Amino acid sequence: MHYAIAIHKDADSDYGVSVPDLPGCISAGESIEDAIAMAREAIELHLIGLIEEGGFPPEPTRIEQWRAHPDYAGATWAVVRIEESNLSNKAQRVQITLPERLLAAVDEYADRHSQTRSGLLARAVWEYMGRGENERAASPAARVRVVRLKKAPKTKGKAKKPSAKKTASSGLTHRGTAPAKGKKPTRRAK
Repeated sequence: MHYAIAIHKDADSDYGVSVPDLPGCISAGESIEDAIAMAREAIELHLIGLIEEGGFPPEPTRIEQWRAHPDYAGATWAVVRIEESNLSNKAQRVQITLPERLLAAVDEYADRHSQTRSGLLARAVWEYMGRGENERAASPAARVRVVRLKKAPKTKGKAKKPSAKKTASSGLTHRGTAPAKGKKPTRRAK
């Protein structure tokens, strides 16, 4: 995720930073570099607090949408990258199986939006389960994005046949054939 930050500097002060997408999230630094580093830490802590309270990080808004806002007149703009995996106290590795073309679409979408595969899938699951609805409704960046899946590439050679599975009621496979030699049906006929 990339959050826009507005940097302000008065003649007799440090660089002040505010995060328009996260009301109340502010920071400061003696130099612009320091201000950006402190802003990253402030954003991560703000989002962790939001998550711990049952919320979900809001979708970042593009800088262009904030520039016209009067609260940020004269600001210097920067973007801070936040890795969603840093927002959780404990990550757990899981193994899932997805169709190849769906995984390709996920990776393409994640790349286009500067996200990781894991971060995108985690967000998608939260969205699907209805979490974060309040955050989406309150966010000026709330919008629906559609990803069109490309057709799966044709493979050369023979297509794999589905494996034969036995049914419990007859001892026959799902294709209606008898079990392989030497194999007993799962249930004996009476």
